[in-house]
Amino acid sequence: MQKGGPPGPFTFESNFVAPFSASPSLPRDFPVWQHVADCLRRNQPVTLLCVLSSSGSSPGRQGFKMSVAADGMAGSIGGGIMEHKFVELARARMQEANAELMIRPQIHRKEAPEDRSGMICSGEQVLLLYPVPSTDLPQVEATVNTLEQFQRAALRITATGLVVATADAGADFYAYRPGPDWEYREQLGFRDFLTIVGGGHVALALSRVAATLDFEITVLDDRAGLNTHQQNPYAHHKRTVQYDTLAEQVPQGLNQYVVIMTFGYRPDEVALRQLLSHQVKYLGLMGSAAKIKELLGSLLASGYSAAELAHLRAPIGIPIHSRTPEEIAISVAAELIQVRNGG
Repeated sequence: MQKGGPPGPFTFESNFVAPFSASPSLPRDFPVWQHVADCLRRNQPVTLLCVLSSSGSSPGRQGFKMSVAADGMAGSIGGGIMEHKFVELARARMQEANAELMIRPQIHRKEAPEDRSGMICSGEQVLLLYPVPSTDLPQVEATVNTLEQFQRAALRITATGLVVATADAGADFYAYRPGPDWEYREQLGFRDFLTIVGGGHVALALSRVAATLDFEITVLDDRAGLNTHQQNPYAHHKRTVQYDTLAEQVPQGLNQYVVIMTFGYRPDEVALRQLLSHQVKYLGLMGSAAKIKELLGSLLASGYSAAELAHLRAPIGIPIHSRTPEEIAISVAAELIQVRNGG
């Protein structure tokens, strides 16, 4: 994203950053599992609602979860009339003796002959209603601990209950096998990882926004003691590193997103040379159009091909004439969402 116009309120380096009370975000499902665990400890009936699969414009995507008890709930399976209907169904079934789990398809089209959800957004989803038995409490607590400690594990749900096991390396994040021997599996923890190279004011603002978008956030900077880096409360990981070692510091993979926003042209170039060959979902560089043009010209002149530069997004961000760090952060976050969702 181009940085131009009058400076915003945080476009300077200072020795002071106002104290924050925030802390790194937890994965989206954490409140759901925490609520389930709390209900089970109090011997209160609770039902887990889970979107086992989804397609089209379904408002509830695969993996969305909700916990429902008589006096509270957490999470969402997509909202609207469909969610209201299933909350009421879950509560009604919890009043029955020995209520069993239920799997229900939902079709979001008014002309569907059956399984109409009451919504008309054209998608479909398959929902699980799972009255959680007290015997599942150890597995639910293991799930809570895994999410709270930013660890990795695999969750499996079948007709026989919940199981938390060792993470499946290389497996899809979500998987559903329908049929009489149905099985739902997911990897616990964050699916997507954002590395921000440069720990200045824009990185702080981007961390704040990305923390609401279910990214596990790492911020790297080569300046020891930088206030905006050390006091960033939104990053899960903060490290002081030399930019000429970034190839070793930044992971590769289809769920890795990398944003370069250092304090100047030279460190940008060092970082970019380290990461251009990285296989990541997103690689972006912040800077003005003039700076980007000069930097790309330098890389081409030094032997990099146009194909090697093709996957770089620069300048980064959706063009909304951003000026302040907060506006730039929103534009960059919008582009990250666009890439993640296949736009």
